[in-house]
Amino acid sequence: MANKSVWLYLAFLGLSFQVLDAARILAFFSPVSYSNMLTYSAVTEALAQAGHNLTIFSNYANPNSYTTNKYPDHYQYIHLEGQALYDGRRLVNNTKGHYMVWFKVIDERLECAHSTLNHPKMLNFLAEHQAGDFDVVLVGHTMMDFLFGLGTHFQCPIISVTLLRPPYATNRLLGNPAEVSYYPRLTRVAWKAPLKFWQKVLNFVDYTVERYVLQPYINGINEEMYRYNFPPDRYPPLEEVYKNVSLVLTNHHFSQGPIRPNVPALLEIGGIQIKEQPDPLPEDLAKIMDSAKHGIIYFSLGTNVQGSNLSKEKAKMIFNVLSSLPQTVLMKWGDKDFPGEAANIIYKSWLPQDDILAHPNVKLFITHGGQGSVVESQYHGVPMVGIPFFGDQHSNMANVEKSGFGIGLKYATLNENELRASVLEVLNNPKYRENVQRFSKLYRDRPMSPRQLVSYWVDYVIRHKGAKHMQSPAVHMSWWELHSLDVIGFLVAVLTGVVWLLVFLVKLLCCRGRKASASKAVKNEKKKKA
Repeated sequence: MANKSVWLYLAFLGLSFQVLDAARILAFFSPVSYSNMLTYSAVTEALAQAGHNLTIFSNYANPNSYTTNKYPDHYQYIHLEGQALYDGRRLVNNTKGHYMVWFKVIDERLECAHSTLNHPKMLNFLAEHQAGDFDVVLVGHTMMDFLFGLGTHFQCPIISVTLLRPPYATNRLLGNPAEVSYYPRLTRVAWKAPLKFWQKVLNFVDYTVERYVLQPYINGINEEMYRYNFPPDRYPPLEEVYKNVSLVLTNHHFSQGPIRPNVPALLEIGGIQIKEQPDPLPEDLAKIMDSAKHGIIYFSLGTNVQGSNLSKEKAKMIFNVLSSLPQTVLMKWGDKDFPGEAANIIYKSWLPQDDILAHPNVKLFITHGGQGSVVESQYHGVPMVGIPFFGDQHSNMANVEKSGFGIGLKYATLNENELRASVLEVLNNPKYRENVQRFSKLYRDRPMSPRQLVSYWVDYVIRHKGAKHMQSPAVHMSWWELHSLDVIGFLVAVLTGVVWLLVFLVKLLCCRGRKASASKAVKNEKKKKA
């Protein structure tokens, strides 16, 4: 009887995720790299599985062509032929400062999105479709606020998808509190709570720079691009469009930390790009991994940087270290400029990373420290040695090292002895694997999978016409109201008025007292003379 009740409950739970009416969803993604598209496509795939009709535009080719084949009637993917944003050789050989790189990335990211939106296929689509043609617009959003104009064009709710834990702009968009005193900024992710005094000072400085320098710079470009693509004579100002964002899906999970309060409109879907069940490996690859007597080392520097982008000296150094190990090394390198040949090293131009990391024979992941790669390694409980190049990769690896999941290295100063020592340390010291596998259990322990969450809450927003009841009142408040400056100003004015009145009354009483004393003295003097 108990088993029957359980099965009935599970059946009811399954039915609760079914879509009663298929919604029409427009998705627009202009990611900076192919790996970003894997997260976006995982979201759209979850919605397709739920029965929704999707029309997807992106500057990258469809990473999940099998989804299109599986749902030919309600999954339309339009590739807006564009260019990859980053050049790998430029990234690894960058000599500019960290913040100069960020400003360059901002400019390139926004220009890439602007060019993609103005692709002839996209312009024709916008001309042929109008308000009411879609129930919701899904936007890949990292600094590209002007794309929210698509929601205004079709007069429907907007759902944003972010690849990282929300920065200031996303939190402000939702009315999420800043929590500067204990919540480290994105570049300080390795800091653990409670923050020390000087960490709080630096965190406050970071917040101030982001809020008053970086964000106004981004806002200015977004305003210009919004007015160009969505003219003010036909569309409301961007400031009003922000209020139409119903939900933000963030590729983060609270177990990754740091802990903070979130408004209901912020939904954590960390790890959505990771398959719940890994796909079978290609036969030749499965044979290699199964038969590796000393285990597998997996080497990949992500989708933006190929091994062939490295300098010859660095490439040879990496080869010298890895070729001397007993483990079999799978290297996602590219199709040229191999640094050498060794019996234990296998070069490939592409490898199924998620499926490889899921294999129990993988002992170490040598990574660039990208968010997706780090999360996949943590999910599968594989320790890491990281060689970050730019952006959040440095802070990601700092967090990996601080958490005891691996070791981060600096590419610019990396030498053969340091790399060898780090690889051997992580391979031979069991604490790294134990730490990351302990975290893996925390990360996986959820009442609903990320794809189930996406399916339910997107449907929820559609059912409730934008779900305005989930919106924080802070969204509609000016910055001075949000920080209670109007209340503080009023109370200061009242207090100042009370103090001034008291001072005035005291002076008045003192003045009258002096006059009374003087008058009495004059009268006494007259009496004496009389």
